[in-house]
Amino acid sequence: MDLSLSSFALSSIPPPLKSYNLTSLSNFPNYSFKSRNFSLTQLISRQNRRIRAQYSCNSGGGSGGDDDGFVVDEVPHLTNFLPDLPSYPNPLQQNLAYAIVKTNFVSPEDVVAQKIVVQKGSPRGLHFRRAGPREKVYFKSEEVRACIVTCGGLCPGINTVIREIVCGLNYMYGVHDILGIEGGYRGFYSKNTIQLTPKVVNDIHKRGGTFLRTSRGGHDTNKIVDNIQDRGINQVYIIGGDGTQKGAALIYKEVEKRGLQVAVAGIPKTIDNDIAVIDKSFGFDTAVEEAQRAINAAHVEVESVENGVGIVKLMGRYSGFIAMFATLASRDVDCCLIPESPFYLEGQGGLFEFIEQRLKENGHVVIVLAEGAGQEYVAQSMHAVSEKDASGNRLLLDVGLWLSQKIKDHFTKVQKMAINMKYIGISQRVTETTKTIKLMDRMWARLLSSTNQPSFLKGSPVMQERVDKETIEMIDNTKITSI
Repeated sequence: MDLSLSSFALSSIPPPLKSYNLTSLSNFPNYSFKSRNFSLTQLISRQNRRIRAQYSCNSGGGSGGDDDGFVVDEVPHLTNFLPDLPSYPNPLQQNLAYAIVKTNFVSPEDVVAQKIVVQKGSPRGLHFRRAGPREKVYFKSEEVRACIVTCGGLCPGINTVIREIVCGLNYMYGVHDILGIEGGYRGFYSKNTIQLTPKVVNDIHKRGGTFLRTSRGGHDTNKIVDNIQDRGINQVYIIGGDGTQKGAALIYKEVEKRGLQVAVAGIPKTIDNDIAVIDKSFGFDTAVEEAQRAINAAHVEVESVENGVGIVKLMGRYSGFIAMFATLASRDVDCCLIPESPFYLEGQGGLFEFIEQRLKENGHVVIVLAEGAGQEYVAQSMHAVSEKDASGNRLLLDVGLWLSQKIKDHFTKVQKMAINMKYIGISQRVTETTKTIKLMDRMWARLLSSTNQPSFLKGSPVMQERVDKETIEMIDNTKITSI
């Protein structure tokens, strides 16, 4: 699925299924992000309310009556609390670039199904409003004062996103008043703003980091909304991860409470690709490519020595998508450990036994480790107290160094076997959560087949609670064969 959006008219973008929802407004500009795959969503706090569609799409006299299980996850709109808000023709109607396009606008009735594959006779299921420009918008271009802010950690492609928002607003919608908020959320009330134009952002996509600078924490809802109101800002674009988007939800709540005509748009930023509903977030492909380079370096090192053990720690606080995709792409990995699948070290079927087997067979072993895997073991070993950073994310202990030492101690002291360790840790990260790997899905099965590693289900009480006994017995009694 191509996640480049044809519009900032966000009313149809599938929202992540959280306690709050990402939503949209039909007055945002139509804009195509060609440089990277990413998704843009307007964030408005609300109850997780799903409404059942009031129409049926039965055909040919089929059964189902007025209720065939068609559910639409509706999104709020400025008109929910400003019912008399006037609308205007979309400026794209006057854009020469779109003159040859027959269908410029998305119908308000268009929806996208959450599940592509369904069974005959089953409910049609959950649907989301389709993204795209609407015929009517709720701001006049000359009256728009927009602002852009980046919060949280760094991620490949942030500057590209900033550049494309500015160019899209300016060239396609005639919006010329765009402010850059420097230094994250606290920049709203403690920093000066900078004026953003296509000329200013022309080449920022060639640089790393974020042109607007960033920070963690600093969210003070009242101060931020006071500043938005004082500056006359009416469109707010917030680029950040899970914690940042929760902050954006609070901003919208306050906007709604004050009855302000202010659109709040959240652009999810996570290289872990763990945002629900969205197929691929910007920066993910880059992260997987970088991870493969690290895996290749580790493989070269351990293949060149006797009993070489390489451990590559990758980004992945709560989900192991980068680790899984990098492993499948590499084909040099013997074992992949992710947060979704607990593992154990000692005993039959444990990691130590698997490593010993691979060393005897191949003379070396490469292990890919998501940074959130095995955190419970590290915490017990170090008697650590759970702490959080300024954004509210759990601070992770270095599971890579911990596992390296455990493997070294086991083989040198217990097995009396000399091994050569190589540890590579990649910490360029921005991982917040919602979407995790489903261990019963085909993709994880492909990885197990690729690495021929054990599932570690038998010795894991946590997993035995998640998976039925029959499945565990089937997996443990099955010899995985590499393709």
